[in-house]
Formats: sequence, structure tokens, C-alpha cells
Amino acid sequence: WRGREGAPYSTLVPSDEVTINYRHGLPVITLTLPTRGERCQFTVKPVVTTVGAFLQDVQREDKGIERAEVFATDGTKVSDGTLMEILLMNEFKLVINNTAYSVSPPVTDKLSSEHATEMEDIKSLVHRLFVALHLEDHQIRKERELLQKVDHLKGELLPLEQMKARIMDSADAKTSRLLWVGLALMSTQGGALAWLTWWVYSWDIMEPVTYFITYGSAMAFYAYFVLTKQDYIYPQAKDRQFLHYFHRKSKKQRFNVDRYNKLKDDLAEAEESLRRLRQPLHLRLPIQEINDKD
Repeated sequence: WRGREGAPYSTLVPSDEVTINYRHGLPVITLTLPTRGERCQFTVKPVVTTVGAFLQDVQREDKGIERAEVFATDGTKVSDGTLMEILLMNEFKLVINNTAYSVSPPVTDKLSSEHATEMEDIKSLVHRLFVALHLEDHQIRKERELLQKVDHLKGELLPLEQMKARIMDSADAKTSRLLWVGLALMSTQGGALAWLTWWVYSWDIMEPVTYFITYGSAMAFYAYFVLTKQDYIYPQAKDRQFLHYFHRKSKKQRFNVDRYNKLKDDLAEAEESLRRLRQPLHLRLPIQEINDKD
């Protein structure tokens, strides 16, 4: 068998000199160190350890190793950046100095269910450790960011809230005056009709007048429905008139209603996120479980 440069290696050692066994779900590569003549075990993490890192570990263990490379069975060199997980899927040649070791990894599909269970337990343990060590710090940083965002939004909303309060007071005062004016007009109309009925004319003359006044009022209410698509209900009519005065006053004072609503929505969202974040900090529960309780 020839290497990358075509030069033959002095020794081709059988596969039993380099063995691979799985222990606690991780592959353990056992080989004989050429200088010390000792059997040495190397435990690798397939999903993170590269071929280059494994070869460096071997050379650090035996300073007499001048050359360490890995080749595929067809003589193609395996790059140092290849993950051990990929390498262990097929047979390969491990070259140390001038000796080539034929390596046959065990088939992962034939691993016992106990090994697979151990690997899942290790993954679960690593996940729990990561959550215990990093999740609380992440939540604290996130809480600080949300607090800063809430303070910033409140600072932007403060002048808008003050302007909105002045506009609402003005619109409410105008709406109240309009309601009192309406009451005064209705009282005046009732008094005029009574005076004309009992002191100027008779009921026979005033009856058609009151009929047409009533019919005209019905037409006015119907026209209100046609224009607004709403029944003339006093509370709704009052609110509609209030909004009319409010928006007209807002345009005069350059009060941006859309920007105000956007800031209010952002503030509500930030406060809700802060509430959800603080609750698991106190209860030590993830946010998903809080949503399930809600």
C-alpha cells in the first residue's frame, strides 16, 4: 500500500493493533505508541473532535511520533478538518511514522441499546447543565435590556401623554358644551310649542306643526344612520363627537396619533415580555410552562 507521495510504507499492521470500542456512548481508540511501546487509549467526541485534533493528541502523548496521518482505504488523505464522526463511519488507514494501521470501526447500527441510552442520558445531562449555568444569566441580561427599553419608551411617551391629556380635556369640554346646548335647544323648543299651543294658537293648529317636527327628527336620526352606519344611541353619539373634536385638535397641535399608538403598543409588549421573564426567575420555570398555565 502506498501513501500520498507514492512511497511504500515499511509496515502494514493488521486491524487488531488499533481497536475502537464504545464506552459510555463515546468511541475509545486504543493503539500502541511506537516509542514507548505502551497501549494508550484516546477518547474522542465524534461531533466536535476533528481528525487533526485527534492526531495532535496522539503526537502529544508520544514525542517520538514525527508523522501522523489518516488515509481512506483507496489511499486518499483525510483532511484534518474532518469530524471524527464522519471518519468512524468507514474503514481507514492510520499512519504513524512509517507504519500504517488498518482500522475497522464498529458499525454504529449494531451498538447495544444500552450505549444508545447512555448517549441520550449524556445529552440530557449536558442540556440540563447548560440551562442551570447559563439560562439565569441570559434571563438577567434580557431583563436589563427590557427595563432599558421600557424606560426609553416611557421617556418618549411622557411629552405625548401630556399633550394628549390637554387635547382630551379640551375635546371633553367641547363635547359637554354641545350636550348642554342640545338640552337647552330641546327645552326652548318645548317651551315655544307650549306657548304657541295655549296662549297664541289652539291645539288644532299646532298639532300638524308638532307632527312635522317629530317627522323631521325621525329623518335626522335616519340620516345619522345612513352617514355613520350606527344607531343614534346617546353614549355612542357622544363618543363619536368626542373623537371628532379630539382628532381635529390633534391636527392643529401636531399630535401624531399613529406614533403615539405605536409607542403604546411597543410599551405594552415590552412590559408583557418583562412580566413573563420575571415570573420564571421567581418560580424557576421556563416560559413555555407559564404559557401552559395561563
